[in-house]
Amino acid sequence: MTADDSGATPRDMDTEDDAVRDVPVSDPPGGGDEGDENNIAVRLEQLILGADRRYTPFQAARGAGVSMDLAARFWRAMGFADIGQVKALTEADVLALRRLAGLVEAGLLSEAMAIQVARSTGQTTARLADWQIDSFLEGLTEPQDSGLTRTEITYPLVELLLPELEEFLVYVWRRQLAAATGRVVRAQDDAEMVDRRLAVGFADLVGFTRLTRRLEEEELGELVEAFETTCSDLVAAHGGRLIKTLGDEVLFAADDAGIAAEIGLRLIETMAHDETMPELRVGIAFGTVTTRMGDVFGTTVNLASRLTSIAPKDTVLVDQAFAEELGRIGDAPVSEADAAAAEKAAEEGTGAPPPTYRFALQPMWQRPVRGLGVVEPWLLSRRD
Repeated sequence: MTADDSGATPRDMDTEDDAVRDVPVSDPPGGGDEGDENNIAVRLEQLILGADRRYTPFQAARGAGVSMDLAARFWRAMGFADIGQVKALTEADVLALRRLAGLVEAGLLSEAMAIQVARSTGQTTARLADWQIDSFLEGLTEPQDSGLTRTEITYPLVELLLPELEEFLVYVWRRQLAAATGRVVRAQDDAEMVDRRLAVGFADLVGFTRLTRRLEEEELGELVEAFETTCSDLVAAHGGRLIKTLGDEVLFAADDAGIAAEIGLRLIETMAHDETMPELRVGIAFGTVTTRMGDVFGTTVNLASRLTSIAPKDTVLVDQAFAEELGRIGDAPVSEADAAAAEKAAEEGTGAPPPTYRFALQPMWQRPVRGLGVVEPWLLSRRD
């Protein structure tokens, strides 16, 4: 479609000459006609989006008062494919474009930042939507005794669940936004708000590749889900943040080295008591981390990943900076020899009671790590 300089609004352009017309949505779900499933899909889309297909991308961009180029960049950033000039967009699409562009016009966001907002939101919600359909609706839409098909059950089920899931999504998002904002304002200076000092850890299932050859797909999926669920619960319960999951590996972070140490050891201990799980290994590093779109980057993250790859089964390896931070905050002795001497003096009555340490650190072999030079890992354990 070529640009129309006539000043027509999107509704004015909605004529019989358009290449693609609105899809009819008047037929009820169910029935025995061949096109019923397609019709239900369209009705589901209308139900979820809350509006009919009305605009082409050009019409939506014009209605929002933005260029077609910017509208296309927002659309792709949200994770959607180019659709040419098919009439597939709704009033909600126009409003979303107008709002995002309005933030740029008001100077609250740069254009690049607005596109980042679209991309981060799209990536996060795409995964959520896939999970809900694959895991949640699949179980609830099994054919029932009533004789209705899965397709026929899906529409009323989504109709009932949609408002509740929407409210819950907004609630969780506000909670997460409040927590993230609190972490930022507690930063010591402006630079730390972007490049922060964090403890970053990886937890990796040992021998996962061999398991993929031995287990059935359903068994493998159940194992991965159990692993991710256990890790997510433990990380959250002890004050950390789960950054992402990678099937056989999870990445977590914590503001405090003591919290990260507790999480790492808890993961090892929990998995060791689960006979269905393979062995686990954990690597944790402490240092400056760059955060972008909910992810973390930098040398500290790379070092934590390398430590995980060289950790023996069912152990936690940490780097020198992490060991020093544990000593600084009093969660582990700076020197085991000094700690032993203090304990002996206290037992003999010639010294003050020694500090109570939560963790013990044992220096391991030094070894070169590709891209990071020579690294001296420390073996983390609980103190007897």
